[in-house]
Amino acid sequence: MSELSIPDYDPATLVRSVTVEIAAPSKVVWEVLTDLDRYPEWNPFCLSATSSLEMGASVEMVLADYTGNGGTFLNTEYVCAFVPERLLSWELRATPESPYAARRDQVIEPSTGGTCRYYSTDAFLGEFACDIMTETGEWVKRAFDDTAVALKRRSELVHAGLPSSNALPIQ
Repeated sequence: MSELSIPDYDPATLVRSVTVEIAAPSKVVWEVLTDLDRYPEWNPFCLSATSSLEMGASVEMVLADYTGNGGTFLNTEYVCAFVPERLLSWELRATPESPYAARRDQVIEPSTGGTCRYYSTDAFLGEFACDIMTETGEWVKRAFDDTAVALKRRSELVHAGLPSSNALPIQ
């Protein structure tokens, strides 16, 4: 098993999704998580994503606006960890135009009996981390919880060989 390289984060500026138990092997969950072309079919927060998923590659995303204003927004982050069937991470880098930085870690933990657990975190980093947490922490938590539940549904359908049209919408 590969060692996961997740930094220690300040808990005051960390958002963690619910942990979902998935009745599918980590291999299936990994396939769903890395099939970016199919995100529009199941992911309520990340409506599209494009990337080679190579280390350092950009991840161009269209995200649902969970602030209550509706609509979408564009976001570009960069792959910073890739451990097949265990960890997919990307980071928002601070730039002169935007001093905000964050890192998202999506973790798959294999369990016994061909099942696994999934959760994700978003660590807000840098000088403005506390401000970002105050402004966005609540909606990021909601978006990541919805995504975890949707990933569970999608992975279990794929594992069962059922068509994706049987997926239930997020409530």
